[in-house]
Amino acid sequence: MAKLLSLLIMFILFIFFFFFFTPTLSCPPECQKQALLQFTASLANLTDDDLKSWNSSSDGCLFPFVKCSSSNVVEIVLGDLNPYRAPWRVWTSTILTPLFHIRTLTYLDLFFNEIQGELPRDGFANLSKLEHLDFSGNNFNGSLPSQLFQLRFLQTLDMADNSFHGNIPPEIGNMTKLSYLSFSGNNFFGEIPTSIVSLKELKTLDLSFNSLSLEIPIEFGNLSNIDDLDLSSNNLTGIIPSSIQKLPKLDKLNLVNNLLTGEFPSWLFDMKNLTSLLIGGNNLIWKNSAKIVPKFALLELSLKSSGLAGKIPDWISTQKTLVHLDLSENQLEGMFPQGLAEMKVEYIFLSDNRLTGSLPPQLFGFNLHVLSLSRNNFYGKLPGNIFNATELVALMLDGNNFSGKLPKFISNFNLCLLDLSNNNFSSNTLPDFSSNVNLRIIDLSSNEFSDEISTNFSPRTSFLSLGKNKFCSFPRNLTHMSNLEYLDIHDNKITGELSNSLCQISTLQILLLRNNSLQGSIPDCIFNLTSLQILDLSINHLVGKIPTNLGNLTGMIEMPGELFSRFGNMVTANFATPENRLLRILGNWNKEKRVMSFKTNDLIVNWKKSMQGLSFDNLKGYSLLDLSINQLSDEIPASLGSLKALKIFNISHNNLFGRILAKFGDLENLESLDLSHNNLSGSIPQSIANLRQLNIIDVSNNKLKGKILEGSQMDTMNDPRSYANNSGLCGMQIQVPCSKPPLPTKPPELKSKET
Repeated sequence: MAKLLSLLIMFILFIFFFFFFTPTLSCPPECQKQALLQFTASLANLTDDDLKSWNSSSDGCLFPFVKCSSSNVVEIVLGDLNPYRAPWRVWTSTILTPLFHIRTLTYLDLFFNEIQGELPRDGFANLSKLEHLDFSGNNFNGSLPSQLFQLRFLQTLDMADNSFHGNIPPEIGNMTKLSYLSFSGNNFFGEIPTSIVSLKELKTLDLSFNSLSLEIPIEFGNLSNIDDLDLSSNNLTGIIPSSIQKLPKLDKLNLVNNLLTGEFPSWLFDMKNLTSLLIGGNNLIWKNSAKIVPKFALLELSLKSSGLAGKIPDWISTQKTLVHLDLSENQLEGMFPQGLAEMKVEYIFLSDNRLTGSLPPQLFGFNLHVLSLSRNNFYGKLPGNIFNATELVALMLDGNNFSGKLPKFISNFNLCLLDLSNNNFSSNTLPDFSSNVNLRIIDLSSNEFSDEISTNFSPRTSFLSLGKNKFCSFPRNLTHMSNLEYLDIHDNKITGELSNSLCQISTLQILLLRNNSLQGSIPDCIFNLTSLQILDLSINHLVGKIPTNLGNLTGMIEMPGELFSRFGNMVTANFATPENRLLRILGNWNKEKRVMSFKTNDLIVNWKKSMQGLSFDNLKGYSLLDLSINQLSDEIPASLGSLKALKIFNISHNNLFGRILAKFGDLENLESLDLSHNNLSGSIPQSIANLRQLNIIDVSNNKLKGKILEGSQMDTMNDPRSYANNSGLCGMQIQVPCSKPPLPTKPPELKSKET
């Protein structure tokens, strides 16, 4: 009897622990509601009214991001456009835990919410009914949990645009119901597992933008239902396996930007169902390309950086359905083909070739969206019928020999990007761009524009580059440009004083006014530019003190973040507007591989008495202050020692006096310090030796004295020219010995008197 009672108690305890301390097999509506409440409590923008309203509801099916079937939650969709997200709130992967209790889920979509952290190791096995899982566009990292591959009914798995790493687990082959699989835009490496060929239902496979290596599995020829295969932007080697030609439904093939070798497969041109062939950026060898007679009718073709030489192949003009064409970075020569100009291609990329001649008027039809002819040898005036291209979103003609005035009607387009830099355009007036609400990027640098800079730019403009022209006066008022982040007017003939209106553009991150004839003092209000991280006022005629307020520039105190993040990170569900179509291109959004290379002029800095290029791509990590070659006077403000994010600091060739700040030793990110050609006195502060990143220092042509620092990083900066013309300096760097201090003299010994 006692034994029976003991077994009964153990059974009751088992039931108690089973129901209260483990997830239930069928979480009832009330349980689902509590799980949803726990989940929503982690969100950012919920009001108390929201929570009270949902808490008082009879079940969780009234939550706005939930769909139910028979009172059971089956769908949760909380994507990028949800109203509960606040940009300042960081979501971590722990918010997923309550959702693992809702075992009835078939559809879970949390795309583009910037959720951080590793995916929970436990919990996915509970969601055994899940058919759709989309975690794309977040900040998940680590490896994929093994329980994820137990979801045998999953049809869609989208983990794109995160930071997952490691090998793609071979267990992926267990998910035999998958029809859509994307690991694009992560950090996966190693070989592609051959177990993927077990996914017989697979229609879309996207492994692009990772670090996958070795060869493309020959077994991919067995994926009989695949219609979209994207392996682009990896490190894949070997040849393109001939087994791919067996794929009867293959519609899109993207292998661009890998390390593939061998002869360009002629059998690709026999694949009748192909509409997208993106295969450039490899090491393939062309043979008899002139004799190609393709059997497909393409919508997209990319042969970027494919070693094409001579004229643009004639067979391309036979692709009358072509919408997107990329033949950039080849050695193509000759004129723009008339046949291609008459086709209705919407996206044309022919940059970085050797093409020449004038542009055919037929090119500018209403269908044209993006035209990139950068860095060729085109010349002449822009065709008079350019106004017919009413759908033009991006026009990039930089690095050619175009000339003449800009047509006034160019401002009537819905352009988002206009790059006409490095040409021979000339005029004393610019078109009025103020009515173009979409125009974000304007680059007219390195031309022959002159006279006054008009202020007729769009308030939406973020990037304005007018450097290397012949402008003679500063814009009168830029305060309406409330989104301006990059302003470059270097190497012009601008006179007068800096306008206080410049201080009102709080969004400015980069301001380049180098090599003009600016006069007066640096306005004190410049401290209003709290986002400023690069300021170059060198080679002007500025006078007066360096404003103390410069030490309050937050952008030079804190490490810079991503510049122009809106271009790289903004993703939206609506691509109807011209601006969003451009963002789809510029942002390298992995679901639409229309990747365009946007290049601007390099930033040139005065570094070690030479002009050095700083790639625009690297500006996001740079902070720079250059006030050199002016007539600034007085002492160096102590507040400049607070600019801890500075990498380059140059105040050389001025009339500054006083001591070198000991606080410069706090500039922990400093790589270059130029204080030369001033009237600085005293010694070099010992704190400078604490700068571990410093690799260039120039204190020449001052009135410094004492021993030049030795040890640590200072031993690598031993160029005597960096310390020259300081009559009081000594040290091994300039081969001037420092006199040894005299040894202390001992007092004479007192002899005791003998008594």
